[in-house]
Amino acid sequence: MKEMNMKLALGPVLYYWQRDTLFEFYERIAAAPLDIVYLGETVCSKRHNFRLEDWLEVAKKLAAAGKQVVLSTQALIESESDLKTLRRLAENGSYTVEANDMGAVRLMSGKPFVAGPHINTYNPQTLALLAELGAQRWVIPVEMSRRMLTGMLAGKPQGMETEVFAYGRLPLAFSARCFTARHYNLPKDDCQFRCLDHAGGLTLKTREGQPFLALNGIQTQSSKVYNLAAELDGMEQLGVDVVRVSPQPLHTEKILALFRLRLDGSLSASEAEQQMARLMPDEACDGYWHDRPGIEQVSTRGQAGFDRMQSTAT
Repeated sequence: MKEMNMKLALGPVLYYWQRDTLFEFYERIAAAPLDIVYLGETVCSKRHNFRLEDWLEVAKKLAAAGKQVVLSTQALIESESDLKTLRRLAENGSYTVEANDMGAVRLMSGKPFVAGPHINTYNPQTLALLAELGAQRWVIPVEMSRRMLTGMLAGKPQGMETEVFAYGRLPLAFSARCFTARHYNLPKDDCQFRCLDHAGGLTLKTREGQPFLALNGIQTQSSKVYNLAAELDGMEQLGVDVVRVSPQPLHTEKILALFRLRLDGSLSASEAEQQMARLMPDEACDGYWHDRPGIEQVSTRGQAGFDRMQSTAT
């Protein structure tokens, strides 16, 4: 096994955690073996436990620990107050911004920025336009396959870095409706912040009782955990520059450590998947990467590890 040249990134926390929990989490992340940390509220503006000043305080500490800090913007802008926060992020003057909607792209035009996974970047022309506006890195849409990415990278603008969402529950869609509030028969404007009761989302099951989706306020996620740890060698051959781990309520630092071992060439794909299976909140999936339905698991190693873990637990 050889060392890979890709960087390891931690995406923004997608869930609503208590203020102290977030501070403690990033205290640990400061010592974690990764290169880039994305900070900020990307899902719901009603989540007020952390203000912009708090994110900037955490950013300063992480930068002092040698991490590259990126401030992420909200994916669905719904009010003037959301726009005010977006403008403050765009004008922060200290840290790169990840733009997660085209309004943020417009505000960042002419400045270096990251085009986030919620920008619909599905063809080389869009990628070229983002590069002209100042994008220095793009995060591929989570449902993009290896085959489609290969075509995109064939015409990639010079100097543009590519980042892949490689671990975590997939952020699939956003809605003006809050699904968590609806679950509790509450109006969105009086949600009572019930997302705080579900640190990793609220699992939605099919009529047959199978976990299907995770409801995270106005965001819909996959219940299964996207895991591309076995695909890192192929990603490097394609020219991917950064792989992203999405924070989960438990074991994020252990997952980051396993990804680092993979990138350092100290751990095989099979070993990584087997160890990760014990740390995941649900089964693994990797269908999108292989041009299959996203819910599917093509790599048999990850599923075998999860099945062994489940049989041991019972």
